[in-house]
Amino acid sequence: MNLANKVALVTGGGTGIGRATSLALAERGAIVAVNYSRSAAEAAETVEMIKQKGGQAIAIKADIAADTEVRLMVERVAETFGGIDLLVNNAGITRHIPFQDLEAVTEEVWNELFAVNVKGMFSCARAVAPYMIRRQHGAIVNLGSIAGNTGLGSSLPYAVSKAAVHGLTKSLARALAPFIRVNCVVPGAVSTRWWAGKEEQMRRLAPNLLLQSISTPEDIAAFICAALEQEAMTGQIITVDSGQTL
Repeated sequence: MNLANKVALVTGGGTGIGRATSLALAERGAIVAVNYSRSAAEAAETVEMIKQKGGQAIAIKADIAADTEVRLMVERVAETFGGIDLLVNNAGITRHIPFQDLEAVTEEVWNELFAVNVKGMFSCARAVAPYMIRRQHGAIVNLGSIAGNTGLGSSLPYAVSKAAVHGLTKSLARALAPFIRVNCVVPGAVSTRWWAGKEEQMRRLAPNLLLQSISTPEDIAAFICAALEQEAMTGQIITVDSGQTL
């Protein structure tokens, strides 16, 4: 799929991988809706960066854990640009909890992480699907994590939620075929604000990776775009981690 003039919705598009993806899509000629929940200033800055380079973009607020807000957001994007062709389900949250501390994994933590990381992605996919089916084409990329493969990560419920995202990708690929392709990009360690305060840990990790470098948001964004473009692929869970899990 040529991304030029396609309408793309990027959840959590104001920062980190979301911002890099929004910019990469715009560079390829896509029209970008930059979703945010709390990062209003960052989303506005991302939109301005796109516009300064001659692209088209808007910032749009919605909590993806709230299905009503998701539906209103998608409706507004479709009305503004005439439809939706691409969805990048990037928004996600975590809680940092030691794996051994099972008592700290409360019902509130489970509900919060699954509401955003899993149910939120489903809600976004469900909301955009009718617009893509109407055009008889569309592509969705979900952001997974190596935590979903290894069982390790910032917390036990985070790792489980990302494993659920990987399963959701396969199920959506079946549910939305043949007109909508659904794939999952699975980053390893990425140099984003999630590592704030843990830079020394990141520096220690890098030499132990096969490629001896931590992925950048731009690395992941480039592969997200490639997955959106690839018309002969759906239901795939693809790891981009500099050899971290090999």
